[in-house]
Order: sequence, then C-alpha cells, then structure tokens
Amino acid sequence: MSTPQIDPVYNDHPDDEKKVNLDDARDEDPFGNEECAEVKYRTMTWWNCGMLMIAENISLGILSLPSAMATLGIVPSIILILGLSGISWYTGYVIGQFKQRFPHIHSMADAGEMLMGPFGREFVGVCQLLFLIFLMSSHILTFTVLFNTITGHGTCTIVFGVIGLIVSCIGALPRTMAKVYWMSLASCISIMIATLVTMIAIGVQAPDHVEVDVTTNVSFAEGFLAVTNIVFAFIAHVAFFGFISEMQDPRDFPKSLAMLQVTDTTMYIITAVVIYRYAGPDVKSPALSSAGPLMKKVAYGLAIPTVVIAGVVFGHVACKFIYVRIFRGSDHMHNNSLLSVGSWVGIALSIWTVAWIIAESIPVFNDLLSLISSLFGSWFSYGLPAILWFIMNKGEYFSSPRKIFLTIVNVIILGIACAICGLGLYVSGKSIHDNASSASWTCADNST
Repeated sequence: MSTPQIDPVYNDHPDDEKKVNLDDARDEDPFGNEECAEVKYRTMTWWNCGMLMIAENISLGILSLPSAMATLGIVPSIILILGLSGISWYTGYVIGQFKQRFPHIHSMADAGEMLMGPFGREFVGVCQLLFLIFLMSSHILTFTVLFNTITGHGTCTIVFGVIGLIVSCIGALPRTMAKVYWMSLASCISIMIATLVTMIAIGVQAPDHVEVDVTTNVSFAEGFLAVTNIVFAFIAHVAFFGFISEMQDPRDFPKSLAMLQVTDTTMYIITAVVIYRYAGPDVKSPALSSAGPLMKKVAYGLAIPTVVIAGVVFGHVACKFIYVRIFRGSDHMHNNSLLSVGSWVGIALSIWTVAWIIAESIPVFNDLLSLISSLFGSWFSYGLPAILWFIMNKGEYFSSPRKIFLTIVNVIILGIACAICGLGLYVSGKSIHDNASSASWTCADNST
C-alpha cells in the first residue's frame, strides 16, 4: 500500500534551513501509516491542540498563585509570572522544532535516547512517567479537598480519594487525544467560571481595608516555596511531544503554543492580583477555599470538571507513553481487539492506582506542587529543552552573533533549571517535614 503524499515539512528554525521530508520519515512516525487504520491518532487541528494544552496547564497551578503572591508580594510575583511565561514559551518552541527535525520523537524518553543512548531512553522515560503520575496525584488530592469542602467532610478522606481514582480511570478510557479534546472544552470552561465566581465572591465579602504588599520580607524557604508554586503553573511541556505527534500538521504547533501562553499568562496575572487584592495575606491555597463558607462550595462544584479532566489529560499522556512503547510498529496500535483495549484499561488502572497512593502519602496541596515543580518541572519545562537546543545546533554555538546570544540564553535556562531543582527540593522537603497537617493516610478533613 502506498503512503499518502503530503507536503514536506521544513524546520523553520531561523538559523537552520535544513529540509525534513515527512514522507521519508513516515516509517519513523510513532503511529506509522494510518490510511486504513481502525483507530487514527493524527487528527488534531492546531486549535484542538491549543485547547488541550490550556486544559492541561490552567488547572491546579492557577489555584496556588494567589497564595504565592501573598508570600512574595505583587511586583515580584508578576515579574516571575511574566519571566517564567517567556522562558516557557521559548522552551516550548524549541520542543516543537526538535519534533520537526526528528519526526520519530513521541515522548521525552525518545529525546533522552538521543542524549544518552538506551540508558537515556530508560532514565528519562522513568522520570517522565513519574512526573505525570505525580501530576495525576495532585488532581486526586484536589479531588479530596473539593469533596470534603462540598460535603462538609461527609466521609473519610480516603474514600473520596478512591472515588477520584475510579472517576479518573473512567475518564482515561479514550485512546486518542482528539476524543480527550472534547472533554478539555468542559475543563477550560469549568476553571474559568470557577475562578470568576471566586473572584466575585471574594470581592463582595472583602472588608473595606485589606492589607496587601507590593513586596514582602519572608524567609528564603517560604519565598522559594512560593516560587516553585509559580513554576508549577508552567510545567505542561512534558506532554508536548505527545500532543504534536497527534496533530494533522505539526508545523502548526507554534500557533497552539501561542494560544496557550497568551491565555494562561493573562489568566494567571488577573486571577492572582484580584484574589490577593481582596482576600489579603491570609488567602488560602487552593484559592477557591477563600471564597467564603457557601461560595467556596459553589466554586468547588463548578471546578469539578477541571479537577477531573485536567488530571485525565496527564493520565492519557502517561498511558499513551506506555502503550506506544509496548505496541509501537504493531497492528495492535490501530485496532480495537481485546488485547489492545484490555491493555489500555490495565495500564490506566495501574498508573492511577499509583497516583492515588502518592496523593494519600503527601496530602498537603502546596507541598505536593512544590515537590513536583522542583523534581520534575524544572527539567522537563526548562532544562531538557535547553539541552535539546544544543543537540540541534551542535557545532554552531559560536557561528554567528545570534547563535552566541542563543547559546548564552540556553546556558542561563539550564542554570535556572538546576537552581529550581536543587533549592526547590530543599524547601519542599523542609516544608513537608515541618507541616503539622501533613499526616498521611488519614480520614481527617484536608479542606481546612
């Protein structure tokens, strides 16, 4: 059977005009030839991909930003949000260019193989999977906080965690990103409405004089813990290779990325400033908890779709990573046989169970986000993309003034990743150790 002809793809990196013909690389594509496939993966348009990325990124991260602003002050927080957004935009663009140069890349693990051979593939693959599972666990943890809030701690918190596990597994059943996209629409609408309701409720009930700080004077540990919570709001990059792989035209990824960065940065700044302005220094995290006894129940109820679906998106990427690793190049990838469907369900149930165990073991929202940002987000959103740039431009680091500038930029980004990882692990570990409310595996109410 002949491969369908499509337009060649060019690496549009401004300093490299090498042509990559996708027809020639079709055999290396993670999903192979889908012309007569029963299950087709490469179906997303750029706005489908952009909406998925927004649903993945604007979820739990936005709920921790007002608390981070209360710790750091308005000006430092806005500078950090804008700065990290700009770096994230650039590193996301690098990931898109790397995928154009090497079409067979489906995950960070595939990129790791190009860095360090088979060892790199396994090491980065394990780290990627752990990262995604930790992100999934943060959504299960938020699910327990949500239902404890709505029901007034109607039952044991562990029970709510099990319910979150079951609901998430059901949501993980679709095998293609195009189907998850429709759920992502509900997630985006959910978080926007819930955040808007929270801002209005906090503004209405706010006292006449609320103390807010332009800058603050806090300990290093408290300040850097808040920084890692802001970092968490920009750690979607781990899924970018998988998203691009399921686009109809990977060349459109920069449009999806721009859609994400403009939307999330705007929402982050508005939400953090407004909620902090009216809630003051005692704003809670997740921020929905600051909306008052009744309205916080309303806000959490509205946030149910995003708490579940954004976690499902991360879970889908984790399942797809394992699934492609097992069935890549086989007919099972594209059919609905018992083995294909059963394997997908088994993978989903297994990794969501591990995520639930982590959520019960680290039951403090900010501490879990900080640990995730430090250990994984620092590398997958900043460090690894910088390294990928060095791979693409090997031997040309000082070939022109522009190359010299970009070399310096990527060295700085790599240094930022190292700093976030090392210092973030210290402050998050200290916070988990010192937090009196961090008892694991308990039925106690975690919404207070």
